[in-house]
Amino acid sequence: MPPFKDEQIIIIAPGSETTLAQLGLPESFTPARLRVRSRMFPAEKQGEWEPYKVRRKQATPGETSEKPADATNGAETVNGDDEVEYEEDRVTEEGAVWPIKEGKIVNWSCFFALITHVYNSLNPPFHTPILLIAQPGWTPREHEKLTQFFFEKFKTPAFSILDAAMATSWAYGVHTATIVDVGKDKVDVTAISEFIPHTQGRVIALSGCGGEALTQGLFAKLQSKGFTREMCEQLKKSPICEILPAGTPLPGTEGAAAQDTKPAAAASTGAPGSGPAAAVATIGNAPGGPVEDTEVGDDTIPEEHEGVLDVASIVAGGKMNEYLAKKEKEKQEKANAKKKGGEAPATAAKPVRLPNSKREKATFMYEDHALLDTLKNMNLGSKGVAEAQAALDEGRKRSQDGAGDGEPSSAVDANDSGSGAIRREIEVGVERFMAADDGVLERISDAIHRAISSVDEVNKRSELWDSLIVCGNGGRVRGFKEALLSTIQSRYVISPSSATIFTSEIPSNITTPAGTGANTPQPQLPPHGGPSQVNPLLLAATTAQNPYLPPGGNPLIPGMPGLNAHSSHGQTPTSVKLVRPPEYFPEWKEVGFDESAFLGAQVAAKVIFVVDQGQSKGYMTRPDYNDQGPTGIHDYSL
Repeated sequence: MPPFKDEQIIIIAPGSETTLAQLGLPESFTPARLRVRSRMFPAEKQGEWEPYKVRRKQATPGETSEKPADATNGAETVNGDDEVEYEEDRVTEEGAVWPIKEGKIVNWSCFFALITHVYNSLNPPFHTPILLIAQPGWTPREHEKLTQFFFEKFKTPAFSILDAAMATSWAYGVHTATIVDVGKDKVDVTAISEFIPHTQGRVIALSGCGGEALTQGLFAKLQSKGFTREMCEQLKKSPICEILPAGTPLPGTEGAAAQDTKPAAAASTGAPGSGPAAAVATIGNAPGGPVEDTEVGDDTIPEEHEGVLDVASIVAGGKMNEYLAKKEKEKQEKANAKKKGGEAPATAAKPVRLPNSKREKATFMYEDHALLDTLKNMNLGSKGVAEAQAALDEGRKRSQDGAGDGEPSSAVDANDSGSGAIRREIEVGVERFMAADDGVLERISDAIHRAISSVDEVNKRSELWDSLIVCGNGGRVRGFKEALLSTIQSRYVISPSSATIFTSEIPSNITTPAGTGANTPQPQLPPHGGPSQVNPLLLAATTAQNPYLPPGGNPLIPGMPGLNAHSSHGQTPTSVKLVRPPEYFPEWKEVGFDESAFLGAQVAAKVIFVVDQGQSKGYMTRPDYNDQGPTGIHDYSL
């Protein structure tokens, strides 16, 4: 078969939340060029699907909208003599069907429609090989079903399936690693040794530990304050949401106050001094949010509700003008206070800006799609909706005034995203640090320990602990990786120099080793050929690097291993480390390596389709499929 060219190769990575795809391999590998939501909408015809919600276009005031809707595929239809227009709503997810849940395909008809939509969006030429990134939860029978679909639907000349964990190891360029893939509703943990995934002990689709679990953790803490699930989802993605390492006190607690009184802590936060008085002054002067002079709190909230203000109900209740007048009055008061404050002496101390983990309260910009839908349903017309949106959009005013000191760039970029949503500024307390308080990190740590402990090659376990790779969009919350590493270290890591590791199991008839070596236990012959009473951990520590021990084993202790038989502790790690991301992909360094499986698929596609050209049977060709059928896909892998 003639070699394929870089511009001909298609890579598709289906996910529970987002599906990534790309046509062609650039000279320098880049993040996926096509990103689509992994959901479809039922079409009017039974069994067919649409990529977006198709609904009747909103009528302007004075126009009738009582005629039945009989649109198909988002096009305009004619009912009688009048023409009715329909539009695609690219924002709403009402009525959407998600074919992948917890990494498993639950609706095959919808999944095939999603893949077809992605393929058509790429608009590839005829001669295009396809590389599909498979989730660990897909069975061999499902691999055969996918092979049949791609060969018969798209007439592809070559097809290959790459395991997501293997793709991540290709991206990082490591042959032995533990891949922790944090998705939307699940976590997969795979131990890879010499580019071979260990299926025994592999943790697949660990539920209740993905990004959705973090959202629900925030929702459980903030629901009583008027927060919705969508608010918590956007809060999770904002820079003010953070997962603190184990044992870190929350701001405003006694432990945090004690830390602030220490001179080292005061110096690290830039405080002007140390001691209780300085700590109290610093906490009192902490800004309320990312923007300087922004006041968001009880003064903008009705007395009967101390949580998030329900602006949608105010607007729908006909009190929009009253609400806007109140907001304008508050804005004027802020301007007057700022002007009056500007006349103060220049010698006044400027409030110290604390990091997010030291602030009790902070604000984030919430894109309110529900409020925009409320305005559309009020029959205000296009002009009226635009005017109301401009008046209610706090994010637009904020971008015009400019970001404050320390303002995250993402908050300003969201104003120009073109999403059409109304942005509101919402204040959050220390609940923003509690997304993983329900044991998410502990369950993931246990899964990692389980997966590594199941590896038969005991001498590889230490390397697996020192080669952790945490990826997946579900773990993009600020501080997630650091907090997970801290949790693992607190639960499983032991110090190899700890005395208890050598003395806890030593029999009472053997003295404890002294620093001079005088009391080091001497090898004893076991009675009648039975097991030795010497602590195996002590023996491993004292003989593993002993050059005088014969390679065949210790002749004095039958059954004991010989030289270099123990290189590490098999069950409990002495260190845990994260693998450093590669340095030679500049486009990926800017966005992060959470979607590293797609990067690894690009590297693998370059190797098997262009460089190797199928000599190592990395992909299945069309003639192979005609001869062997879908079951032959198991003979072709990386």
